[in-house]
Amino acid sequence: MFFRKDYATPGPGIDPDAPEKTGPARFLEILQLECISLFKLNLLFLVSCIPVITIPLALFAMNHVVRRMVLDQPVDCFYHYRTAFLKRWKTAYSAFLLTALPLACSGYGAAFYLRHATSNPLFFLPFMLCSTVFLVVLLSSVYLYGILYDEGPLSRAIRLALVLGIAKPFRAVLAVLSYYGLLVAAVLAFPLSAAYLLLIGFSVPCLLGNFYLRTVLKQFCAS
Repeated sequence: MFFRKDYATPGPGIDPDAPEKTGPARFLEILQLECISLFKLNLLFLVSCIPVITIPLALFAMNHVVRRMVLDQPVDCFYHYRTAFLKRWKTAYSAFLLTALPLACSGYGAAFYLRHATSNPLFFLPFMLCSTVFLVVLLSSVYLYGILYDEGPLSRAIRLALVLGIAKPFRAVLAVLSYYGLLVAAVLAFPLSAAYLLLIGFSVPCLLGNFYLRTVLKQFCAS
């Protein structure tokens, strides 16, 4: 049996009566309060990805735990990760396939048509279509995982994610750079970045991306 705490306790040096911090100060406060949980979360994610087929579950569970941190909700890292990993596997695989497949197909199409556009300018039209689909799906995907935290219908989450990806792109771009930009930089710096990837290379970028999206999701989500 697994147990969790139903209350939050202030971290060391945190005044519970102090005004709520915002912006970078709030992000640093979350890092301070959840530093141990972020280490555990990063390790859980890496171990969960080893079978490869469980990567969608690991991505979903990590975003679920990080979303709790951003919402200032109590976090029992192992309990909440395990619960999201095992109980919401259908949602996790659906979210992954609905983002990974369009990204792969549109990305391949954009590269294919761009390569042939030098010899025939008409290929710029399908290139623009594929690149637009790629960009919209990429920006919408970061919103999707945050919206799914509320456990509402998947169809509603997809529609809302697409609307936000198009209507609120700035925060989504920052989240994309946090998720993928930091990861690409770490991979390019490997093996110097090995310790970073092992300790915080996935959990902290995920936290940063969710932190950028929090103000937008607050307007449209129940939590």
